[in-house]
Amino acid sequence: MTEDPALPATAASTPERKQLAPAAQRALAEAEARRKAAEANAKPVAKEFQGPKGPEPTRYGDWENKGIASDF
Repeated sequence: MTEDPALPATAASTPERKQLAPAAQRALAEAEARRKAAEANAKPVAKEFQGPKGPEPTRYGDWENKGIASDF
C-alpha cells in the first residue's frame, strides 16, 4: 500500500463528480443572479440613536434599564 509520489494526493482521493442536470444548472445560475441583485440593492442599516449600549438585549434574552435587568 505505497502511494505513488508522482500523483497529487487530491487526484487519488477525489472521485469524479457527476454532471448536474440542466434544471439544476439553471437553478444555481438563478440563485447566483438573485444573490448579486440582493447585494446590489442592499441598503445600509440605519444607526440606532439612544439605544442600549453593548450587545442587543433582545437577542440575549434580557433588557437592562437604570440598572435593573428584566428577563423577557
